[in-house]
Amino acid sequence: MSHTAEFFEFYRDKMLFENMGPNAAHFYLAELEKVGKLKAVITQNIDGLHSAAGSQTVCELHGSVWRNYCMSCEKAYTTDVIKNSQGIPRCDCGGIIKPDVVLYQEALDEAVVQKALHFISQADTLIIGGTSLKVYPAAGFINYFKGKNLVLINREATQADGTASLVIHSPIGEVFKKISESKE
Repeated sequence: MSHTAEFFEFYRDKMLFENMGPNAAHFYLAELEKVGKLKAVITQNIDGLHSAAGSQTVCELHGSVWRNYCMSCEKAYTTDVIKNSQGIPRCDCGGIIKPDVVLYQEALDEAVVQKALHFISQADTLIIGGTSLKVYPAAGFINYFKGKNLVLINREATQADGTASLVIHSPIGEVFKKISESKE
């Protein structure tokens, strides 16, 4: 990690989402999984909100801020250790404690990628939400979908809109909130 001290200052100030909670989309997807209508959530977000909402099978492509480990001995640490440390957080062995997030120029975890691609390739319906489909390699995962129903929910148009069965241009949280309310 280059610029390590600056990274941790930024990380503590901007990336630890203590006051954020799951929205209607997170809760609705967790409910779909609970009743057997959703096999997995695949996310590029590092906020852990899908798990916080109750989703059990979550493929976090870019990791999670809530997991941290020593880069030398791989000992696991809570986020509190980083939050409460000064400067660069250090393990008892002297190694740097790094959040389990993918930083620029780092590769995605191959096991997580393979798990995500498995779920995508087996799905009959794929809901893609809250993404411009511009960040690779994840944007290319759509090519593994061979099912019938592709649903795209995003504020703005994406390059895949023309191939989708259903396209909704609205914030995903608002869309799922309306769906949840209509089910009540």
